[in-house]
Amino acid sequence: MQYRLVWVLMLRGPGLLGSGVLEALKQQKSLQLTEGTAAVCSTAAYLNIGYLRYLCFLITAMLYIVIVVANTSLIVVICVNRSLHEPMYLFLCSLFVNELYGSTGLFPFLLGLGLGTESSLVRTKRPEVPLTLCFLQIFCLFTYVNIQFCNLAIMSYDRYLAICYPLQYNIRMTSNKAVIFIILIWLYSFVKVLITLSLNIRLTLCENIINGLYCTNYLVVKLACSDTQVNNIYGYFGTVLTIFVPLFPILFSYIKILRVCFSGSKQTRQKAVSTCTPHLVSLLNFSFGCGFEMFQSRFDKSGVPRALRIVLSLYFLIIQPLMNPVMYGLQMSKLRNIFRLSTAPQHGDCSC
Repeated sequence: MQYRLVWVLMLRGPGLLGSGVLEALKQQKSLQLTEGTAAVCSTAAYLNIGYLRYLCFLITAMLYIVIVVANTSLIVVICVNRSLHEPMYLFLCSLFVNELYGSTGLFPFLLGLGLGTESSLVRTKRPEVPLTLCFLQIFCLFTYVNIQFCNLAIMSYDRYLAICYPLQYNIRMTSNKAVIFIILIWLYSFVKVLITLSLNIRLTLCENIINGLYCTNYLVVKLACSDTQVNNIYGYFGTVLTIFVPLFPILFSYIKILRVCFSGSKQTRQKAVSTCTPHLVSLLNFSFGCGFEMFQSRFDKSGVPRALRIVLSLYFLIIQPLMNPVMYGLQMSKLRNIFRLSTAPQHGDCSC
């Protein structure tokens, strides 16, 4: 018998399947994460929007295309122009690559389910998603979040050196050091999330419903009927490493920057505002999105409208990849000017 994991998305909840189906599912045998099982998922069907799901598919595809084009364009500009091979722009390049990486962990998944969902009233079959794909999505999204926070932390330290030690900046933060920092951040994030997944493989699932838009580690662990103490301990430890550890260099850097701004010249304050504003906006925006996602997955959110829960659950995975390239591309004058020159049409002389 092929066991299935029924994934009911947030807007409809367990009531979508009916109590009889739920009871039958609960009576099935335990589901091992290591088995080649499939997850029966739905996207547009749970909204009962019929053929409007094709419109949703089109909007999702357009968002993904915009994210890919915007981030890829800036990555190419930074890599091609040697004048941008400086620590600040290398960190930005890592940030843009991470936006592509995180978006790819979500959008193709949503697009595939959107086309595969049967949303008519007669046909109720839902597309099957292998559990390996669910694990892959957890790996992509969790490493994306970890890399994002670490990247923002090292960028704040870079701004601290540039503003507080402008004469020593080229010595304290070189391009080679920036590349080493970037490599360490990505390797550390991959290893950290691989440990999380290795702990999940040993679990036995006795529940069958993930009440979420996409696979997350917390919701998968909640389905387990085996001992999850190690997972919970490492989960709290991983949360501290992901969020609170990067917070220390960020707070340290901005406290130092504020001191210099209050005691420095007007030119120093203008430089601090122009270079730190995009970073602060990006940090606060991403922290808000991640904070709500953690809150809504762990606490009762029945008082929050379902549509709002859907929007805020996707907020940090959609707005951040859209906002960062636009904000940094417009705010950083050197990057903006070079991008404009690179994309401007070349009018050469034509000899007939």
